[in-house]
Amino acid sequence: MSLSSSTISSLRKRLQAGEISAVDIVDDLAAAIAARDAEVGAYLSHDLAAAREAAAAADLSLPLGGIPIALKDNINVTGQPCTCGSRFLASGYTAPYDAGVTERLKRSGAVLFGRTNLDEFAMGSATENSALQLTRNPRDLSRIAGGSSGGSAAAVAADLAIAALGSDTGGSIRQPASHCGVVGLKPSYGRVSRYGLVAFASSLDQIGPLTKSVEDAALLLQAIAGEDQRDSTCLKVPVPDYSAELGKGVAGLRLGIPREYFGEGIDPEVRARVEAAAKRLQDQGAELVDISLPHTEHAVATYYIIAPAEASSNLSRFDGIRYGKRADQPADLAALYQRSREEGFGPEVKRRIILGTYVLSSGYYDAYYSRAQKVRTLIRKDFENAFGQVDAILTPVAPGPARKIGEFADDPLHEYLSDIFTLAPNLAGLCAISVPCGTVASGEGTELPVGLQILAPHLGESTLLRVAKAAEGQA
Repeated sequence: MSLSSSTISSLRKRLQAGEISAVDIVDDLAAAIAARDAEVGAYLSHDLAAAREAAAAADLSLPLGGIPIALKDNINVTGQPCTCGSRFLASGYTAPYDAGVTERLKRSGAVLFGRTNLDEFAMGSATENSALQLTRNPRDLSRIAGGSSGGSAAAVAADLAIAALGSDTGGSIRQPASHCGVVGLKPSYGRVSRYGLVAFASSLDQIGPLTKSVEDAALLLQAIAGEDQRDSTCLKVPVPDYSAELGKGVAGLRLGIPREYFGEGIDPEVRARVEAAAKRLQDQGAELVDISLPHTEHAVATYYIIAPAEASSNLSRFDGIRYGKRADQPADLAALYQRSREEGFGPEVKRRIILGTYVLSSGYYDAYYSRAQKVRTLIRKDFENAFGQVDAILTPVAPGPARKIGEFADDPLHEYLSDIFTLAPNLAGLCAISVPCGTVASGEGTELPVGLQILAPHLGESTLLRVAKAAEGQA
């Protein structure tokens, strides 16, 4: 097995045994990227010299000592680009500070390696909305990698990264993980610092790991979780030993099967793979319980009011004055704002800014935004009621496998609906994970991955990872 295709846990053992060096891992990754990333398009940039220097100085006694970790290009790393997949920040912007998770990775001994592609400002479900390049699914290059963390998922799946960080606002870690056949974990809201993450929707965004195994997801979450006073939403709560939970199995646990997630619109083969995964957990001693999450049908509409509203506020800082894209020779200040945004933002970002500004405007705030917040409360209460009956919930990640690139280029509503199974956990602040649970035939000679989504209560990552470990490798 090549170093680039290895897990964090296996590489840590070899590093501590002196069989390999951290520089060896970086060099192997660099060779893999040179050989394949031109066709996959996972990375926007990587600084090999800086990574080799960091690897040579890595403290192997630390939890992630010597392990290269890729980061989605909306997470700040001092001295590196942070383009957010946008023309607005692609022309010379360099991060002046480290994000909270970046600091934690460095303190854990990780080697920061490369910036991965994303939908512009994390707005999308395919990584087709990146203004800089297209990322393809390593399992079938004619298909999407998912999004918005498609670059991170594709890098891990193609063995161009040992592990990576992404961000998840409505499924942007779990959906590409499902499409690419890797593990993707969205922590509970407040579990991981958002300081230094370029904000999309501040009440929904969370940073989390994309990895080759559940064990690696636990290791990486352990490194990045914890209090950060610079993020007022980051909770001051103890961080459990996540790895200690992995071997406990699911015997005696009650796992909910929500009927609303298995109805019309789901690919029959995807449904079969998810139901088979649930049955395997039942065979290991879990009890499957039918439950209802009655407000699920309103999740898409609720999300696509709240998220664009927050985005329109957050992206107001990109005005052509302080940093990023600045229009040449504007006639006046109003023209500077207008032209800088017109030239800097892509179509999907503009669409969401316009939608968000509309629902927040006078006369429409109560009709849309205020009502959406009330429905969000009902969705959260649905989950609270469900978790009074069960320990975790099992659902599909996406209604179907990865689609063809460009298949719905003129139908943004279809893209929004493809997130129907991943939006509600963000609205409720839950933790959630995608674990590979088999493949379906593409009809063109390739097998396309399917993900099992596991949901657990807020701050219930220990239970989440326990169930995920039991589900792993059972496909």
